[in-house]
Amino acid sequence: MDLQPLYYAIAVILVLVGIAGTILPALPGLPLVFAGMLLGAWAGDFAYIGVPTLVVLGVLTAFSLVVDFWATALGAKRVGASGKAVAGAVIGTLVGIFFGPIGLFAGPFIGALAGELLHGRDVGQATRVGFGTWLGVVFGTVLKLALAFTMVGLFVLAWVF
Repeated sequence: MDLQPLYYAIAVILVLVGIAGTILPALPGLPLVFAGMLLGAWAGDFAYIGVPTLVVLGVLTAFSLVVDFWATALGAKRVGASGKAVAGAVIGTLVGIFFGPIGLFAGPFIGALAGELLHGRDVGQATRVGFGTWLGVVFGTVLKLALAFTMVGLFVLAWVF
């Protein structure tokens, strides 16, 4: 029994779930994209996708992890966020998942704001920190999406040529 079509189907699902994971914080987005591409390359006996392409995709995946933490930390640091604000942004993002797109959009801001208020900051400073932290999260998400589509493009180009 030939399982190759099943492997390709799983690879595509991993890539699609990974792309969704660049927006949904509970999923490891780019690592799932890479896992799907690695499975696809393996299923094709590495005839279309070779080691050089996989190394480039792996480096982009590792870079995405750095980008994720860097963008959030940069946004928080630029506005003087406390550790509680950063933790609040993470918690707000996770809780926001359950409230759809609006929750994903507002969750990091609300969480960072709440963290700063718990830290004892006034409402004005807490709002500024919440907004700065939220900008970092949004910037990181945009960069991860760009990396995801770059990886898909590189994979397709390597497969075709």
